[in-house]
Amino acid sequence: MPSHTAFTRRQALGSLLALACTATQAQTEATGMQKIRASGVLKVAVYKDNAPFSDGPAADLHGLDIAIAQALARQLQLKLVLLPFDAGENVGDDLRNMVWKGHYLGYGPADVMLHVPLDKYLLADNRQVLGFAPYIRQVPTLLYDTQVLPKVDGPDDLVGLPLAVERGTGSASVLLGHRNGLLRNQVAVYASSTEAVMAVLNGKAAAAYVLRSQAEALLAHAPQPGHWALAPLPLSGLPENGWPIGLATKADAKELAQALEQAFAALRSNGELLALFKQSGVTLAAP
Repeated sequence: MPSHTAFTRRQALGSLLALACTATQAQTEATGMQKIRASGVLKVAVYKDNAPFSDGPAADLHGLDIAIAQALARQLQLKLVLLPFDAGENVGDDLRNMVWKGHYLGYGPADVMLHVPLDKYLLADNRQVLGFAPYIRQVPTLLYDTQVLPKVDGPDDLVGLPLAVERGTGSASVLLGHRNGLLRNQVAVYASSTEAVMAVLNGKAAAAYVLRSQAEALLAHAPQPGHWALAPLPLSGLPENGWPIGLATKADAKELAQALEQAFAALRSNGELLALFKQSGVTLAAP
């Protein structure tokens, strides 16, 4: 039978072990906002070559998403660190590399990623992430030269005219595939939306099928008054009312997500978000 002294020693040792486990657990649980506050840094993942949202050399990125990231970090009283990255094969790859796991080359993950499509099917297939805070709705639109096309009622009005699209986009796919390729031989495919829009502004194309935000940003800097207009062009394969774009964090980073949502609310209420959209030439509308 163990002595009273031995029992007391064992009890004391057990208490010390319990305290050590509690301290270790508390240290392990110091995640999310606690770690971010301790570091003083907010790491934000943004796409490269994504005008008018995030474009330019990695050391000097500019665009609406960059301005929003700066404003959010400022609201949270944190230093901003941008993690620019090349788009992967699909958004699921981007979420894995930049939000919840990190790239196999050791890049990332970030605390939050901007410019995430808040599609319910996408988020259901990527349960490791939390999507929230929509801040813009991307809507496919037709930018056209009114000197060539006084108005556009539908795709049949485009027959026989030079058209422009960005390579690899949904807009390109549906325009090229419309009515079994009715317009295919008229479509010039450009490396970027900027080039597609500029083809219209420079008179090389009668119309470009791009996202409204892309067209608006370039029209804002075009010579005024201009002879260009925007019109909806519903085509099978793309939602007519577009899709919301927002933020994504790890699924368990709810405290960070809540803080970012509150920061967005503050930017909306004080007019700063509207000012950032105006500076970019993009219309701020309810997403």
